[in-house]
Amino acid sequence: MTAATTVKTEYEAIIGLETHCQLNTKTKIFSSSSTKFGADPNTNIDPVCMGLPGVLPVLNEKVLEYAVKAGLALNCQIAKYSKFDRKQYFYPDLPKNYQISQYDLPIAEHGWLEIELVDQDGNPIRKKIGITRLHMEEDAGKLVHAGSDRLSGSSYSLVDYNRAGVPLVEIVSEPDLRSGQEAAEYAQELRRIMRYLGVSDGNMQEGSLRCDVNISVRPVGQQKFGTKVEIKNMNSFNAIQKAIEYEIERQIAAIEAGERIIQETRLWEESTQRTISMRTKEGSSDYRYFPEPDLAPIEVSEEQLLEWRNELPELPAEKRRRYEDELGLSTYDARVLTEERATAEYFEAAIASGANPKAAANWITQDIAAYLNKNKLSITEIALTPTNLADVISRIEKGKISNAQAKEKLPDLLSGVAPEKAFAGQELITDPNVLEPIVDEVIAANPKELEKYRNGNVNLKGFFVGQVLKKTNKRADPKLTNQLVEKKLNA
Repeated sequence: MTAATTVKTEYEAIIGLETHCQLNTKTKIFSSSSTKFGADPNTNIDPVCMGLPGVLPVLNEKVLEYAVKAGLALNCQIAKYSKFDRKQYFYPDLPKNYQISQYDLPIAEHGWLEIELVDQDGNPIRKKIGITRLHMEEDAGKLVHAGSDRLSGSSYSLVDYNRAGVPLVEIVSEPDLRSGQEAAEYAQELRRIMRYLGVSDGNMQEGSLRCDVNISVRPVGQQKFGTKVEIKNMNSFNAIQKAIEYEIERQIAAIEAGERIIQETRLWEESTQRTISMRTKEGSSDYRYFPEPDLAPIEVSEEQLLEWRNELPELPAEKRRRYEDELGLSTYDARVLTEERATAEYFEAAIASGANPKAAANWITQDIAAYLNKNKLSITEIALTPTNLADVISRIEKGKISNAQAKEKLPDLLSGVAPEKAFAGQELITDPNVLEPIVDEVIAANPKELEKYRNGNVNLKGFFVGQVLKKTNKRADPKLTNQLVEKKLNA
């Protein structure tokens, strides 16, 4: 969640995103080749994805299941009847010289997702973004340019066809976004949903999630859209936001200078933080779509649709609201806990084991999160079970151990040491009759500090408390220690 900002301007931006999500299937959309990332170039290929003569595509049923589930999660209408089409274009990374995609009858249409920003006071702002369509298609190969990250400036180019035929869903938003912040948040929420469903890992660095931005500007109050420009080559949410912000300023400056905005595709250049022209934009007529003759139309039965709908998990937005409304968590805590499905499941398992929700949220979002970030781990890779976390929290609440003791033992707990072993012999001293002589001993051993305290340096109370804790190896109950020290010092 990012803070919303208001920019006073005579223009407004009209923004829509086209997002390609690679589906988590083991094999490609129309053949049995592996989709595993990182294989040697041109090893995950076969006659079908290479378009060799005499071979026919066969739809991977898992691709259809994942596409429908994604459509349902995005509140789309699922088509009872849809089909594949051939999208014709000629480029070195497209071995067949056409891409099998969906054109006029996609699998899902007319949906929406909700994004959340915060205002300057920290209050949530929710906005629905329309989803025009979601359709299935195959990916193209990848061009590798020697000596440069793009064709311009490279000495030669090679083609890796491992990605050709990898299954994608393309999700097209309505032009409902108005800023780089909104677009970045939309892309992040879309990624969360896909990861919760388990249909995509959403890894932008590996190309599993790729966003193209369509953006135009127009004077505030004008109904007609301005000329649309597409931006490609953004590999992070931060880049999406920055590219949009740059392009808004570029287009406004051009309009005010009397220049004409042309419909084109531009690239985001990370090194210079600017967009640069790539090519003029094609229209749908340039692709010469026609129905794919080698694949039968797709029909989804009501029974199958109901089965897949019932398999959907609780989605991030639903969890966030439940955590706030039912568990009393802050917007921030709810956001952090639901960022990854595994984290939310860990949290809920701790609650089911009896943990106080707020205490569990604090441990997971603060101390455990810091450990995970430092060691580059996920919450599924730690040995501290949700049940044992609930045990630790219960010990703190019952006064058996202190919060400081728990934090000190956290590395052991995370490595799998059971709470009963980690805190063996560490129970807090809560008996005043045991603790009072220790307090007397500490005060007697520090007469200079006692004199300074009684002469007005009241901050030295913390010194005496610390000495008691040190003498008891942090086993002295902090609350009782404070009470006894204050009583003795002021006697």
